[in-house]
Amino acid sequence: MRLEVLHVAGCPNVIPMLDRLALVTDVPVMTRMIDTDADAVRFGMVGSPTLLVDGADPFVSADDDEEGACTLSCRLYRDEAGRIVPAPSVEQLRKAIVAASQQPQDTPSGVLSAWRTRALPLESVQRAVHQAILRCFAATGRPPGRGDLNAAASIGGGSSVEETLEALHDLDAIRLAPDGQIAIAYPFSAVPTRHGVCIAGPPGEGVDVFAMCAIDALGISAMLGRDTVIETVDVVSGQPITITTSDGRTSWEPATAVAFVGAEECGGPSADCCCDYLNVFADDRAAQAWADAHPNVPGQILSQQEAEELAARLFGHLLSAS
Repeated sequence: MRLEVLHVAGCPNVIPMLDRLALVTDVPVMTRMIDTDADAVRFGMVGSPTLLVDGADPFVSADDDEEGACTLSCRLYRDEAGRIVPAPSVEQLRKAIVAASQQPQDTPSGVLSAWRTRALPLESVQRAVHQAILRCFAATGRPPGRGDLNAAASIGGGSSVEETLEALHDLDAIRLAPDGQIAIAYPFSAVPTRHGVCIAGPPGEGVDVFAMCAIDALGISAMLGRDTVIETVDVVSGQPITITTSDGRTSWEPATAVAFVGAEECGGPSADCCCDYLNVFADDRAAQAWADAHPNVPGQILSQQEAEELAARLFGHLLSAS
């Protein structure tokens, strides 16, 4: 997905637009300054600021003559209550991006980004409980119990822990086991997987966790801002692969290792549709051999840098305060 905000110089409403987009999606947002009427028409700026999602304006009226509406003037929006506002609300932006993400994606990494965008909790209690779950996994390697989440769930004075967990499950931010226990809180798994991660702490106090997939494992360091060591395997040869992040630098062993991102277009939770297909391989040849043997799984091979950047986009923001 490509997100771009068009604006004129000094537009005071660009910052509210960008801040709200940051709450909705981890997809990078480009900005483009427009300074002529001709460029407003050329790029499709219906007043400043204008959001384009894959080149289309999700807020333009179907009755508008888009070329005639293109202008350098200030743009105002209406929120859900019909009030004039300087930028769409968080929920309006979320709906626009979710609608776009439900369209066919160009790449499997685009499919993955779309899943995770739709799974981002926006409601304050859900976000607080979600972050409490992630912090517990990071601190103990295990999910929290219901009682450990009471404080986070109480901030809004409304939903119970059980209701909030069900809502997070429905979002696919977490997955609940049949007995109601937390089984998954992406990037973490409550049961062993082939992607083990040691999160650095004080000497002798590192925490061992399991990640749902190789990209999730890479995202743990970006999410926590801590050093990690990932121990995983090439699923073709069984060769061990170690990925070490220290002081912001990541090294792979073997140095030829690459990642593969694949996803079935099944429409279900990402645990079912793509986690089994996000792995690392000893080299490009091994990754291609696996892809050739699984033609039913659309996928792409990522370089080490591409895999690290994707993981950071997906998980780096999950514990942010906003």
